[in-house]
Amino acid sequence: MPFFFCNFAKSIFMLMATDHTFLSTPIEYLRTVGPARATLLQRELEIFTFGDLLEYYPFRYMDRTHFITISQITETNNYIVTKGVITDLHTVGEGRKMRLTAFLRDSTGTIELVWFQGIKWVKETIKPNVEYLVLGRPTMFNGTYNIAHPDLEPVKPEGDTVAQSFIPIYSSTEKLKARGLSTKGISKMMAVLLGEARGNIPETLPQYILDRFGLMTREQAMFNIHFPKNSQLNEQALRRLKFEEVFLMQLEYLYAKTERQQKSKGFIFSHIGTFFNTFYHNNLPFELTGAQKRVVREIYTDMRTGKQMNRLLQGDVGSGKTLVALLCMLIACDNGYQACLMAPTEILATQHFTNISKFLAGTGVTAELLTGSTKPSQKKKIKERLQNGEINILIGTHALIEKDVAFSNLGLVVIDEQHRFGVEQRAKMWAKNTTPPHVLVMTATPIPRTLAMTVYGDLDCSVIDELPPGRKPIQTTHQYDSDRLKVFGFMRRQISAGHQIYVVYPLINESEKMDLKDLMDGYESISRAFPQPQYQISIVHGQMKADAKDYEMERFKKGETQIMVSTTVIEVGVDVPNASVMVIENAERFGLSQLHQLRGRVGRGAEQSYCILMTSNKLTSDGRARIKTMVETTDGFKIAEADLKLRGPGDLQGLQQSGVIDLKLADVVQDENMIRVARDTVNKILAADPQLLADANNCLKRHITKKNSKINWGRIS
Repeated sequence: MPFFFCNFAKSIFMLMATDHTFLSTPIEYLRTVGPARATLLQRELEIFTFGDLLEYYPFRYMDRTHFITISQITETNNYIVTKGVITDLHTVGEGRKMRLTAFLRDSTGTIELVWFQGIKWVKETIKPNVEYLVLGRPTMFNGTYNIAHPDLEPVKPEGDTVAQSFIPIYSSTEKLKARGLSTKGISKMMAVLLGEARGNIPETLPQYILDRFGLMTREQAMFNIHFPKNSQLNEQALRRLKFEEVFLMQLEYLYAKTERQQKSKGFIFSHIGTFFNTFYHNNLPFELTGAQKRVVREIYTDMRTGKQMNRLLQGDVGSGKTLVALLCMLIACDNGYQACLMAPTEILATQHFTNISKFLAGTGVTAELLTGSTKPSQKKKIKERLQNGEINILIGTHALIEKDVAFSNLGLVVIDEQHRFGVEQRAKMWAKNTTPPHVLVMTATPIPRTLAMTVYGDLDCSVIDELPPGRKPIQTTHQYDSDRLKVFGFMRRQISAGHQIYVVYPLINESEKMDLKDLMDGYESISRAFPQPQYQISIVHGQMKADAKDYEMERFKKGETQIMVSTTVIEVGVDVPNASVMVIENAERFGLSQLHQLRGRVGRGAEQSYCILMTSNKLTSDGRARIKTMVETTDGFKIAEADLKLRGPGDLQGLQQSGVIDLKLADVVQDENMIRVARDTVNKILAADPQLLADANNCLKRHITKKNSKINWGRIS
């Protein structure tokens, strides 16, 4: 950054001094940082301000008071702290294969230390024949233990008053280490910040919350999370900061929900009329389950309040969400409004239209389908009739959000598989009316209760937790590749009984060519085992043209082929009641949620259905756990909980990429009870003080105001 610009930026910042807090000060103004390091911290760690640095927490600690000798190291150790003298520091190999090795020796033995990255920095930093505290994860290699990329801290002389019991360990990068910002450098920078921060760390939680839950102040927590004097204070600091995270997250969600309910007026669907009653009494395909009836009542109650509904409908595969959505759309039609249902794929939209059209026969309700494949002449007619109010229900894909698709009076929007639509796409749907329509978003991927409280904290949730009567649980078995002939024999018996079979191969974007080869190899193998003309086989994958794909799917639906060999394109949207067997190849390569969705393609009829999970003999512990979960339960919510525990929240439904889960310390699995307590507490606060106007809630009001502010002064420089 040029010198004159630095001075100009600094002058501007000083002029704004009255409008910023200590924690919003740009990081370059911290002693020992400066512009060059500040730029690096911004790029590498997204640290822009004093506050950002303060919330860059250690990921573990080196405990000086508890270390083991080298001879005590075993396979059961996770992270260990040991102490010894560094000897024999040298490099091995060349180029990319180069590594740095050293030996740590104490009175009981020797262990090898290894570095594969940052070799130059380590060589310049570590001094042979000096005693170090070493923290790391020991692993066995060629019969001996070693520690890769350990954290080291020189042993301080006895009586050194500066020595701490707990040394914070921070994540760093090679670029930061090259500028002296290793874990030790970050620790020094943090010490400077905390030295200046005393008295400048404002409290974010009301005093009555601190008293009620026995929490230390935020300032105390910050000192004890970075430089704890003992493990008890560190645990108290961690508890305080975790609670703050989940409490303020719930505050943001629930305050937004309260504000929306107060400000956003919605259409009043005051009665249930002819359309609903005709369908319910004459066309209902089966008796509703108790869960379906409960959910329809919850939704109807929302739509009568005069406030815009914003509700999430969860239901396992085959639980009857579409029928519930149709009943709600008929209530909209009975009150003089139009409804629409938007699905992520043409296959799913077409299936919805086909089923709903059958359901509505003789009711007088007009439904149409609009997708990217709809012929231009047909599109024009649909758009004209829609604008004239001649169409009651419009079903389609992203085509519904095109600018020239105008409704006469849109009252209810239903979004299926909502996580597959972007925020901007959904917003365009809401903007179709001056008064926002009621919104019902649906997902067939059950969301664990804890995740629902965090990700969908501002939505009301309804759950269909019953399957329609007569459905038999799908029997799931695990078979190895060596059992293939046995599986082929079972498939032949099912085909002889008049049933059809899916055989699904994984398709992962990064390795499409390899996956396509696997699919074609599998197709050839199955063709040899099930030869024509006795057997007919369909094949479907994402590289096929739409017409060819539709042709093959249609053949399978009509029963002209007995086996469909496919990639995961059939995960959502193919409904063939006669298909009773799902064979999933390389099942270890799928996540639990996807396995559950695929399994849900069978079991649509009254016959017993089966899911066969094929894997290699070599399985990782996670892969084995996923397969075991699928075999043991068909309950989507139990599977979702297991998936959350195995993968963490970041990988579920792309939440890591969307930035929805923004927790630095709390864990949605381990801290489920804390999240629930925080949510209940926030609900009580907002029930008593919806606008947070009470003096005791000043800090909460400041937090909400800051979150809603569009300008982040800390990033101006």
